[in-house]
Amino acid sequence: MARIWIEAYGCSASQADSEMISGLLVNGGHTLAASPEESDAGVIVTCAVKDATANRMVHRIKMLGGRPLVVAGCLPKAEPGTMARISPGAALMGPNSIGRTVPVVEAALRGERRIELDDTDLTKTGLPKVRLNEAVGIVEIASGCLSECTFCQTKLAKGDLGSYRIGDIVRQVRAEVDDGCSEVWLTSTDNGCYGFDISEDLPGLLDAVITIPGRFRVRVGMMNPMYMPRIREGLAKSFQSDKLYRFLHIPVQSGSGRILGEMGRGRTAGIFADAARRFRSEFGGFTISTDVIVGFPGETDGDYESTEALIEEVRPDTVNLSRYSARPGTEAAGREQVDVQTVKRRSKRMYELSCRISLDRNKEWVGWKGDVLFSEATEGGIRGRNREYKPVYAEGAVLGETRQVRITKATNHCLVGEIES
Repeated sequence: MARIWIEAYGCSASQADSEMISGLLVNGGHTLAASPEESDAGVIVTCAVKDATANRMVHRIKMLGGRPLVVAGCLPKAEPGTMARISPGAALMGPNSIGRTVPVVEAALRGERRIELDDTDLTKTGLPKVRLNEAVGIVEIASGCLSECTFCQTKLAKGDLGSYRIGDIVRQVRAEVDDGCSEVWLTSTDNGCYGFDISEDLPGLLDAVITIPGRFRVRVGMMNPMYMPRIREGLAKSFQSDKLYRFLHIPVQSGSGRILGEMGRGRTAGIFADAARRFRSEFGGFTISTDVIVGFPGETDGDYESTEALIEEVRPDTVNLSRYSARPGTEAAGREQVDVQTVKRRSKRMYELSCRISLDRNKEWVGWKGDVLFSEATEGGIRGRNREYKPVYAEGAVLGETRQVRITKATNHCLVGEIES
């Protein structure tokens, strides 16, 4: 029996992978270490979505390299050469090979460098897990995607879409709820195309999940806009359920049709805007989150201004802003890059715009009173979410509880309130 330290970075799917890796190791007779210093070996679940993240991964891998180490997740699959250069002794495990966790870790403990980067036919439903948050169950519904975005390294790591069966997902969600989770996150590389490979779709999955008995809320994870026309009407019906947060994360990336074409995303700015209008019109306080990349190769001032205009028009509640970074192995990495100072200037403008819109949107909630589910422990305290998935802080909140809260203050990041009952 060995003591294993595990840390994870990146999206909710990476967090879910780390929970399953922990569960497999505990079931295999090992224990989880409380710190790297107390461990016999380490496992780091990596993210490779952009340069800043990858650089952080490289730093952590080097810091953990004093003992047997397994590097898992997207980075070793997308950049095995980088791993061989910075940590030649580390074992490697891809995002779709976690079923081999125990033999890979045990080989590392023996001083052997085992590499398991090939995908297995193991689905990520029904596996043992050790949750990072006792109140939240993260359920992966698929791996990979159908897109061919020219900037995305995740596709290199996770490959084409592989959807899990609705029955298996429903059983996993039921297990999370039965185990005390008050919130469930449905996650994948791209939820929008879920089921297209197995003659299913996301609304069908959601309609099955909301029949599960119990008091819980479901957060539907990121979906790319190109698949929205196919599922939009079904989603609108699904969101009638009280069990679904009225929230969508739809990354538009750019408001320029030309740049979207260069990104390999089609002309999806209009689809994004139409979806936001559709759901807000029907549900009122529906929350929209999006992603924007500034400085994509070839982006002109006019292209950037189209993105600003789109964000002004749609007024998303949250904008996840990234400066373009060339990721190894992607098509766009070989193109002529935009001047660094220009990218910084555009990034500053977009950040200021998004903060202003977020604050305005949040101010609309001051005076609101209603139920908030407190599900996350953060540095700022216990964070909750109302039905529209707005982040709420209130003194006296308890993890896993639903309380009635009156909102008294808004910032561009969150709402602040007082518990009334």
